[in-house]
Parts: sequence; C-alpha cells; structure tokens
Amino acid sequence: MPYSDLKRIAFVGDYLPRKCGIATFTNDLRHAVSQHGAAKCIVVPVDDIEGGYEYGPEVRFQIAEQDLASYRRAADFLNFSNADVVSLQHEFGIYGGPCGGHILAFLRDLRVPVVTTLHTVLAAPSATQRRVMDQLVELSTRLVVMTNRSFEMLHTVYNVPKRKTDLIVHGIPDRPFADPLVCKDQFGVEAKHVALTFGLLSPNKGIEHVLQALPDVIREVPDFVYLILGATHPSLVRSEGEKYRIGLERMAKELGIQKHVIFYDRFVEIDELTEFIGAADLYITPYLNVEQAVSGALTYAFGCGQAVISTPYWHAAELLADGRGVLVPFADPAAISHEVVSLLKDEPRRQAMREQAYRLGRQMVWSNVAKQYVRSFQEARRSRVHTSKPLAVRTLDEQPLDLPRMNLDHLLAMSDSTGILQHACFSIRNNFEGYCTDDNARALVLTVLLEELGADLPEVQRATSTYAAFINHAFNSQSSRFRNFMSFDRQWLEDDGSDDSQGRALWALGTCVGRSRRRSLQSWAVQLFQRALPACASTTSPRNWALALIGIHEYLRRLSGDRLVNQTRDTLTDKLIRLYEDNSTEDWPWFENIASYNNAKLSHALILSGRWSGNERATQIGLRSLRWLAEKQLSSRGRFRPIGCNGFHRRGEPTAKYDQQPIEAHAMVSAAVEAFNAV
Repeated sequence: MPYSDLKRIAFVGDYLPRKCGIATFTNDLRHAVSQHGAAKCIVVPVDDIEGGYEYGPEVRFQIAEQDLASYRRAADFLNFSNADVVSLQHEFGIYGGPCGGHILAFLRDLRVPVVTTLHTVLAAPSATQRRVMDQLVELSTRLVVMTNRSFEMLHTVYNVPKRKTDLIVHGIPDRPFADPLVCKDQFGVEAKHVALTFGLLSPNKGIEHVLQALPDVIREVPDFVYLILGATHPSLVRSEGEKYRIGLERMAKELGIQKHVIFYDRFVEIDELTEFIGAADLYITPYLNVEQAVSGALTYAFGCGQAVISTPYWHAAELLADGRGVLVPFADPAAISHEVVSLLKDEPRRQAMREQAYRLGRQMVWSNVAKQYVRSFQEARRSRVHTSKPLAVRTLDEQPLDLPRMNLDHLLAMSDSTGILQHACFSIRNNFEGYCTDDNARALVLTVLLEELGADLPEVQRATSTYAAFINHAFNSQSSRFRNFMSFDRQWLEDDGSDDSQGRALWALGTCVGRSRRRSLQSWAVQLFQRALPACASTTSPRNWALALIGIHEYLRRLSGDRLVNQTRDTLTDKLIRLYEDNSTEDWPWFENIASYNNAKLSHALILSGRWSGNERATQIGLRSLRWLAEKQLSSRGRFRPIGCNGFHRRGEPTAKYDQQPIEAHAMVSAAVEAFNAV
C-alpha cells in the first residue's frame, strides 16, 4: 500500500502544551509522520484539567479524562472524520476510570484501525490492570512496543501473538555530534565538568541519591557541576506543591554542595533540551522503579551521544548493556560517585562511549522511526479491510448507560474550612445546623474513593484534608470515642457522640488506610483507627458494629496481618450473628424487632466479613437477610421503595411508606454489589 493511501491519521493521547513525557512523544511522532507524506495528521488529546490547554490547529477534538461519555463522543468524531488509522498512546494513569479503563469505551465504539503504542508493559499487573490490558490488546489492530523486553513480555505474560506486535524504538531529534565545550558557555558552566539529569521531578526519579553521592565526587573533581533540569510533575504540584523540590534543595545545602548543583525549574522544548544535553559531559538516570519500560529522557541523552550512568530499570538495562553505558545499583550513592569520578577521569573511555551511543542513535532519529510507524499503520489498515466493524445503530434500549460526569459543586459548596455542613436550604448551606462527624466521615469516604479512581483534582484533595481534620478533632482522647455534633461557631455540643457516628468514623478511617494513595493520610488514619477501635466492641448498636466491620475490611485491605483488628472483626461478626439468631424467625429473618434506617448495612457487613474471613454462617445470614429486606423494599410495581422514617417497619405491622432517606439507596446498592460478589 503506498503511503499516499493513508489520507488521514489521528493521534490520541496526552499532547503539548500539557507537561508530560507522553505529550512530548505524541507531538514528536505526529510531527515526524507528517513530514514523510501527504497524510493529514490530526490530534485528539486527553485533558486532565477543566477546559484543556491552548492547543494548535491540528487538535480537532478533546477528551475530558474523567468523562466517560467524552470518550464515546471522540470515537464517533473519528468514525465520521474519515480517518484511515488511529495511533493511540497507552500508559496507565493517563486515562480515566479504574486503571484507565475509560479508553476501552473509546476503542469499542471506534470503527477505525488502531495502532496502540504501549509505553508500559507490566510483568505483574493487578487484576484490574490485567483486565484493562487484555481488552486493550484485543481491541487494538496492532501494537507497538519500544524494547525487546516489552516485546517478549507481551508474548509470554499476555499471550499476544508476535505477528501482531511491532518493535519500534523511541524516537530522538536528529542532532550533530558535538563537543560539550561548544554548548557549556550558554549555561555559564564553561571549564566545568557537567552531569545532567532532566525530566519532570517526582520522588521516583531518585535524584536525592545523586545528591548524596556528590560530596565524594567533588573531593575528586572540584570543578564538578550537577544540572537538574525540569519542572515538578504537575500532578505532584497539585497534591503537595513543591515539597519534593524544596526537599532536594534543602538536602544540597545540608550536604554543603549547593555551589555545585543548579536547578532549572521549567519544562523545556526539544530544541532547548538538546542544548542542555550537548553541554553535559555525562548523563545520569537514577530512577527507582525497576519496571520502567521506557524512558524518553534516557533515549534522548543516549541517542544524542551522551555517556550515561543509570540504575538498571528495564529500559536502561537493555539499552546500556554490553558497555554501551554504566549501570549502578538502585539507591546506591557510593556506586554513583565511584562511576561518575571514574568516567570523568577517563576521557578516552567516556569519549568512546559517547561515539558508540551516537552511532546507535542514528537508528532512533524520528525520520527513521516515523517510517516504521507508517509501515505499522499500513499493515493495520490492510488487516482491517475485511474485518471492519459496521456502524452500530442502537435503539434506545440498546444504548449504553452513559452516566453524567460527576458534579462536585454542591459537595464543595456545602464545605468550608471546618468541614461539611449538615443541612442546606435548597442549595444554600444552613449554618444554623452546624456540622457532624457522621457527614464528614461520609464525605471523607467519598473523596478518598474519588482520588482512588483518578480524580486528581486540587479541590478534592483539599476537601479530603478538611474532612480528615474534622474527624481528627472530633476524637475525644479521654473516652477514646468521637464527638458528633458541632455548632457553626466550632463548639462541640457533646463530649460523646452516638454509637453510629463511631462506626462511620471507623469506616472513613479504614477507607483512608486501605484506599488512599497519600502516605501521610494513611499513616494518620492507621494511628487514629487503632486508638478508636477498642471502644467499638463495648457498644450495643448493631449499626455501629456493621459500619465498623466495613471500616475493618477497608483497613485489612492494606494491613491484613493486624492480629488485633482481625480479632475485633471476629468479635463484631459474632455479635451480629447472635443478634440475628436471637430475633429472627422463618417469616422475620432480621436482626431486630424493627427494620429502621440504614438497614442494608447490617447484611452488607456480614456478607463482607463472612466472605473475607471464611465464616460461611455470616455470609449466609447476610444474604438471607438482604434478600428479605429487598422484598420488603419493593413497591407493588417492582420499584425500589425504602422503608420510611415515620414509623419504620415493626414486626407484624405495615411498612412506613414515606419520608425515606437517600442513605437507604446507597446502603442497598452497596450491599447488593457485595452480595453479587459473594455468590
């Protein structure tokens, strides 16, 4: 197939001016492909911020990262745009949904051949990552990987036929081989020995280990300078500001090496980047993640003719093997200092390494890489000629359920610097009612779940910290229980809250332990959870027991070996079982003589705890009671109608029909999901 048969190529992924490696890669690939033929190249970027970025004219449609419906709309757009092939960039973390699963909706609706570039191939994926990866492989026409290791793992781990995969290295700019002396004066480091690290800063880059190595380097090479080029990763800035960079700067001062370290705090374009590379005598990648499959920074430095010292993450171990670079152990400052000094003092060895890297890098220039991608695009289009999916015209009952994008406006409007308010007058906060631990615990569970699902939003993170601070302040260390009600002027209205509020606080704390991605939040929650849990067993409220059991389950997701917490789970489970056995009959299989509020949590807790602790009796009681509750909460027309608050449902009496609470719907759905998982 001649190149001219590819009339229109669409690129999907992060895109400049977004600051990340995938965005740079997508931009460079699109530019390189557009330079080698008549095809029109359009871009469909993924936006991680509201409104997106100031894109160029090549961007024709934008996907909102967390909005599932926008993925389907993007597929529709490309279906009607006459695109011949789609080049999709895949990395865990750049698409919305659990493990980036939203992109699968895009692929299912797309009727255009797809060549997916896999920037990460995991050797031991989680269950969800594996499901996403398997479907991604199935829905892609062809796959591209950038290293031999990734190529082999696709075959051995994911059972992908080798004929479906192309090995195409990461591209680099085409630059002449030059002496570093030519570029050093641009950065004020002439007559210096210069080492460089560049890329978006984050703790997994391991730069602190290079700083710790520098005192020994400077003793041997007094004119040594270390350039650290790159802005802090935007997502890290949103979550914790410049904490990591400030910590590195403080470390440099404490080590007395501040005159030998230069930070360039900005995201640089490729032309400026190559100038920095050209000014360096050697390049260092001290990354800490062994499974890093591809590093664009490493590829740029190596291909432009740099002598490289690196930790042995997968890409570096492959690229720098056989003396093409120097590999040092992870987190080993002594090894780094030894190799830096050795290379700087051995000019012939360093020069030979640079020349070898540059020769091999000629195969990596974008013009060569673009030709290989075009061949992959052509093969994908050929293979789809006879297997194209027809346009799916769905009737209303066949259309997928597109839930609207979650709107957090009311949640945030109801929250201030203290916590979330209890009540509202329509959409206006009712300050007269003040705050309560119950609602702040619920809000904390919600925001932690949102963060787990990838809602990397500053306002969500601030709200999480606010709700956590409220619960922390609510804890009465004298009684080891939580206060519940607080007035708007921040005065506690009681020294000891309801039993239910104790359980909800434990549920929220357990969720922080088991699901939060913030280590500081986890550490705080572990300590407070352990202090508050013992008092729970002495209460008489079955809803407290149930909510605490759900919190215990969340806690044990991360700390399953905690013996005391496991014992408390068994104790509370037994309490609920005994309560059920004391009160239930054949026609009233329930825990009490009244089914009041938040009822499904009792069944939910037993199903959950029974399933995960191997207590079959607990599981069966949970399932039977939930089945009975579901029948009691159905209207004559088969609709969900929860038990009303005005009278509830007493044994032998009619069910109250009105004044139901929204909490009942949440409780019933959560319990039903757990029941589905248990059978």
